[in-house]
Amino acid sequence: MAKVPRAGTTKTRLCPPLTPEQAADLYGALLEDTLDFVAGLPGIQPAIAVTPPEDAAYFRNRALDGMRLYPVEAGDVGEALDRSLTTALAEGHPKALAIHSDGPTFSPKVIAEAIEALEARDVVIGPCDDGGYYLIGLKRACEPLFRGIEWSTSRVTGQTLERAAGLGLGTYLLPGAMDVDTAEDLARLTAKLRDGSLDGLRRTRALLDGNLHDPSPLRS
Repeated sequence: MAKVPRAGTTKTRLCPPLTPEQAADLYGALLEDTLDFVAGLPGIQPAIAVTPPEDAAYFRNRALDGMRLYPVEAGDVGEALDRSLTTALAEGHPKALAIHSDGPTFSPKVIAEAIEALEARDVVIGPCDDGGYYLIGLKRACEPLFRGIEWSTSRVTGQTLERAAGLGLGTYLLPGAMDVDTAEDLARLTAKLRDGSLDGLRRTRALLDGNLHDPSPLRS
């Protein structure tokens, strides 16, 4: 799930301490690291779901070999997720996973765990510690699952689990991971990259390394 990094519209909760331009640069690095991560996963068909659809041209130049492009017209996050997952399943894939583009703050083993879990469960969710989720997976399209969710709040995962239960769907929770939405998140990400507890994120690491001597991870 991706959008074009634009100053003033991406990662705005990081401003301050970052400028809008720095926040967009950070999201761009996280996005590129996410594309690299997905491209390296075995046994899957990678795709980029783009909202709004008119931004698809930006991603045509960035899609790595074999990546599909799903331009998605959607009114909110739930519609974007539903339409992207439904498109993948309609192409004949037995399972479909959607992940965020905040960089792979989880290991490839989590993807394998999600795929395996869908053998027995209907929905798999990777929760973030802010109450959202970094991954959701289905083996059958289920538009009602995404209705009535207060997107971009701490209630997303809880409400989705309640919704799934109400629909009679079996769920599986993956290990938690982090988003990078606030100054506190950015400080945690920087610390994890420094102490080696988080691998990968080559572009994000390089971007942050250039300014780690500053009080803020990126120069303001």
